[in-house]
Amino acid sequence: MYTLYYAPGAASLVVHWLLIDLDLPHALIKLDIAAREHKTPEYLALNPAGVVPTLLIDGKPMCEAAAMAVLLAEARPEAGLIPPVGSAKRGEFLQWMFHLANTLQPPFRLWWYPSEAAGEDHADAGKAAAELRIHAVFANLDAHLAKNGPYLLGDRASAADFMLVMLMRWSRNMPKTALDYPALARLAALMKSRPSWQALYASEGLTEWA
Repeated sequence: MYTLYYAPGAASLVVHWLLIDLDLPHALIKLDIAAREHKTPEYLALNPAGVVPTLLIDGKPMCEAAAMAVLLAEARPEAGLIPPVGSAKRGEFLQWMFHLANTLQPPFRLWWYPSEAAGEDHADAGKAAAELRIHAVFANLDAHLAKNGPYLLGDRASAADFMLVMLMRWSRNMPKTALDYPALARLAALMKSRPSWQALYASEGLTEWA
């Protein structure tokens, strides 16, 4: 049994989406970020970093959304969202998951909270630098998809595409968004056509970037 601590639209989105798409039985516990419910002693006992998401697996807490995505894909191998161990595509899949988690996700936090890294006096410069980093990754991803797509691994969706589309959604309020890149826009359209996307939006009460 899975229990997901989530906040609408946060990094928990990819985990929630996969739980729905893979039809895995789960319960949801919504956290009010504005009320700092992710910083309570009870939540910190599960996730010492005080971030979302946390996934309980038979009562044991797991952190890191990308790792959860891999684990959930492995729970339903017949769904084909993760290449089998030993296959040529397995290494490529893991490469994309680590790339997204390590290279694309971090600068989004710098864009939202630039004063954390740059200080209040340099927040604007920090935000601009973060945006440049994000678009450099988007440009490389778009070039890859244009040549090898429509999905990251070719002609079949994987959990890495779920992760990427979540991160693309985070760009929706930037002057230039992920959807300004043609191959990324095509991927988003394909992934958002899955019934699980609409179910996810209904469950989390989301409306932007539908």
